[in-house]
Amino acid sequence: MDFTGFTGEGFRAFRDSDRPGPIHMINLVRLHERARYDDGRLATGAEAYAAYGQGAAPVLARLGGRIVWRGSMELMLIGPASEQWDLCFIAEYPSVAAFVEMIKDPDYRAAMVHRQAAVADSRLIRTAPLPLGDNFAG
Repeated sequence: MDFTGFTGEGFRAFRDSDRPGPIHMINLVRLHERARYDDGRLATGAEAYAAYGQGAAPVLARLGGRIVWRGSMELMLIGPASEQWDLCFIAEYPSVAAFVEMIKDPDYRAAMVHRQAAVADSRLIRTAPLPLGDNFAG
């Protein structure tokens, strides 16, 4: 099963699980080779996702969000070999409310057309940033 968007139930759970402070969203994205636009326009998945980024970045910045980490997947050491990701990054939002506001923003919604055309599969994992410790567990 491929995952390209959240469900209404999932979004309500996300929104209703508010707490003070920032959230980090781990993004793992697999792109279509060719974008799948409803209107038939031609682009690669990478080109369509870049168009999404150009439209979404100003909204993210306006709401106080930022990309805090980006990486390029090299190989799956532990996990399904079928889960190969073209894009890996962590976006930080100042609050749950900021993320919700972004999703509702008309400019962001216009950019989402490109994301939906570009993405074959994805994972979006909400995390709470923690202070760094002396080891993996704290």
